[in-house]
Amino acid sequence: MLNGKTALVTGSTSGIGLGIAKALARQGANIVLNGFGEVEAARAEVAALGVKVSYHGADMSKPAEIEDMMQAAAAEFGRVDVLVNNAGIQHVANVEDFPADRWDAIIAINLSSAFHTTRLALPAMRAANWGRIINVASVHGLVASAQKSAYVAAKHGVVGLTKVTALETATTGVTCNAICPGWVLTPLVQKQVDAKAAALGLSNEEATKLLLGEKEPSMQFTTPEELGELAVFFCSPAANNVRGVAWNMDGGWAAQ
Repeated sequence: MLNGKTALVTGSTSGIGLGIAKALARQGANIVLNGFGEVEAARAEVAALGVKVSYHGADMSKPAEIEDMMQAAAAEFGRVDVLVNNAGIQHVANVEDFPADRWDAIIAINLSSAFHTTRLALPAMRAANWGRIINVASVHGLVASAQKSAYVAAKHGVVGLTKVTALETATTGVTCNAICPGWVLTPLVQKQVDAKAAALGLSNEEATKLLLGEKEPSMQFTTPEELGELAVFFCSPAANNVRGVAWNMDGGWAAQ
């Protein structure tokens, strides 16, 4: 379905980003990976699916590096057909205790980076009259949780940016949508489970139930693979008129 097209996925060396990159690669898209972490392992996993893979180590808090990444992707593959804004970081604290530098970093990486990649990808998408912009927001783009002011603000911002981008491209072959996962079992979340288990003297299984039980009625994690398949749907002809949605895959979290 995506043969000959190129997908750039930010924050894609592990977790959700890697899951989405692999799902798009299975559809034939060449992939531009980005992020910190196990770069070579991620590259090998995607390359094994028979597509071309490149990597750019842009720090998503730095607009100049984002511009360099977008230029490099266009130079290598012609243009970015599918843009997946997934890079994100987290910090947890009450508003009055929230370090200002952490706030700035979260807004930069979780929100501003999506603006920069989008503004740089759109001209070529408009020229070709085809493109897919998929913003990985969060259920926290729809509802809030205590102690996550910067993350919730950023993710609500991503949902707003998604809607505006969708409206501005509404009469074109370019679409923009957001995916809003609940708990996803990524290395980041596993650390939270481990910390909860250690702090409360629980087994990993008990800590997992506690974590999910607070918010997610299904009592199960969403997987990166499931999120990847939703991204594939957004890229399909069936989703030509799906525009500006914030599609939650959250086990019923936001339905409460």
